[in-house]
This record gives sequence, structure tokens and C-alpha cells, in this order.
Amino acid sequence: MALLGERAKSRTTPIASLAARPPGKLPGLALAVAGVAAAWTVHHFVPGVPMLTAAVVLGIAAAHVPGAAHAFVRGPGKAGLTFAGKRLMRVGVVLLGLKLGLDDVLGLGWASVGMVLAVVAVTFLGTWWLGRRMGLRGDQPLLIATGYSICGASAIGAVSEVSESDERDTATSVALVTLCGTLAIAVLPLLQHPLGLDDAEFGRWVGASVHDVGQVVATAQTAGAGALGDAVLVKLMRVALLAPLVAAVALSVRARRQGRGSAEGGTGTKRPPLVPLFVVGFLAMVALRTTGWLPGGAIDAAGTAQELLLAAALFGLGSAVDLPSLTRTGGRVAALGLVSWGVIAGVSYVGVVLTY
Repeated sequence: MALLGERAKSRTTPIASLAARPPGKLPGLALAVAGVAAAWTVHHFVPGVPMLTAAVVLGIAAAHVPGAAHAFVRGPGKAGLTFAGKRLMRVGVVLLGLKLGLDDVLGLGWASVGMVLAVVAVTFLGTWWLGRRMGLRGDQPLLIATGYSICGASAIGAVSEVSESDERDTATSVALVTLCGTLAIAVLPLLQHPLGLDDAEFGRWVGASVHDVGQVVATAQTAGAGALGDAVLVKLMRVALLAPLVAAVALSVRARRQGRGSAEGGTGTKRPPLVPLFVVGFLAMVALRTTGWLPGGAIDAAGTAQELLLAAALFGLGSAVDLPSLTRTGGRVAALGLVSWGVIAGVSYVGVVLTY
């Protein structure tokens, strides 16, 4: 009898172990795909809402719907959503390089290039310093500064990879920069004429001050095709600064780890690469676009793929936002976001007036 019992136990053990096995990434990735489809639908019927913005909001909503949805996001779907927020973000950032050619940057003129460099530097350093002074947790000052100064959620995702930031810090920063970028779509067009900006100046102001590429397009198109063209060029110049910023963060992380290893008498931790592979890919795509070898159809297809990948990544990041914990530091985080938004809007306005 005992032998029969052991045999029965051995027959059921594989089934039990299969049931106990983690669900893997597929359920969460399936939810991310559904989130992208929903975000596309929102953008299709309400063109003023960029698909990437809708993806973040839908991700946050999915994580806070009570009942089975919330349990799925925090349980079986978590692995796949985390994969989307990190790995798919990398691929999307690489493809983002195909939007930018060096000839486009040089076509702006050196005065505009200098203006963009000044806006990014002032916004990044000012936001990071103020966030540290306000006592924000973890890497929030760094991530918020990156998102506001470079290219919104995409930049936050790239920097969080090399800084190994806490997922909650990343999600909170993405939610904040998405909120302010969305507000810019409604607020900035109302300020064009009171600030005395013609269409070209307005386009450059939008490109220099609004965070995400999709939000730039949604904001600048209100002033016509000319404004939209200038806005995208200036914005892509800011995107180009993502690579040196990520490299600088990676160098800082490596130096910090080396210092910690020396203090502890060992070097057991793995050093991050000086330039992450996805940043090398981003630069390679910029170089490829500059050659002019790619046909327009290939660039358009890559642009569509990039937007879909980033939408899935942002849905995953949005699902990691925990609103109850956000409310505990929400006042300080919101204050930093509003101040940083005012800084980049003010500095870029002065820069456009002086250089155009």
C-alpha cells in the first residue's frame, strides 16, 4: 500500500509542480497588446490625445480597477508587464533614432542648436537639484529631470535602465511627465498670441519645451504645418541628447560601484557598460538615417513599430504606478513637476526669442 501511495504521489507531482509554476511573461504581454489596441482606438477617435499618453493612462487605470483586473496586473500579469516596460522600451528607443538625421540637426542652425543645449542643461540640472533639496525618494529627481529635459517617458525608461532605478520611482516619474505633457497640449496653444509668437516661433517653442514627441506633434499642429515641422526638428535635437546623458549616467553608476567595491575590499558586482547596447543601437539608427539609404516606406514602417513598442512599454510602466503610495509624496512630486515645467517653458521661450 505504501508503495502504491508513493507511485500515486510521483504521478501527481509533475501536475502539482506545473500548477505551481509562475505564469511567465505571456499573460502580461497579452494585456500590454490589448492596452496598445485600446490606446490606438482612443487616439483614432480623439486625435488630440497622443497614443503614448493614452497608453500610460490606460496602464494606470488597469492597475487600479478593483477586482480581477487589479489582481491580474499585480499577479500573473506582472512579469510580462515588467518585461514590456523595460525590454520593449529599449527596442523602441533604438528605433527612435531613425527619426533623426544629422543633416536635420545642422539644418536648424548653430544658434538653435545652442539654444536647445542651454534649455536641456538648465532644465536638467535645475530639476535634479531642486528634487534633491525637496527630499524626493530614490532616483525620482534624476528621472523627473531626464523626462522634462529630454523626451519624456522614453528618456525616463532609458535612464532608469542604466541607473537600475526602483520600478515605483520610474512609474511615478512617467506618470508626472505624462500629465504635464498632456496639459501642454491644451495650455500652450492658448499662449501663442499673448506671448507674441508667430507660427514658426511657436513651433520651436513647443519643440524645445514639450516632453514627448507625440505631445509635441499634438501641440504644434494647432499652428499649421510650418510650425509642426520646426517643432519636430527642435524636439529631435533634444532626443539626440539622450545618448550622451545615458552614457553619463552609466559612467556615474560604474564609478559609484567601483567606489563601493573598493570600500568593501572587493569587486563582486558586475559593472554596467559605459555605453549601453540600446544607446549604441540608437546612434547606429541615427547614422543609418543620415546616409539616406533607407526608403521612405522602411522609415515609416519603423516609425509605426517604434510607436507601438513604446506604447506597450508605457502601458507596462503605467501599470506599475501605485496611486496610494504616490499620494504620500504626491505634493512634493507635483510641485517639482510644475516648477520644472515652468522652467523649461520660460527658458525655451527666451531662447526662441533670442535666436529666431
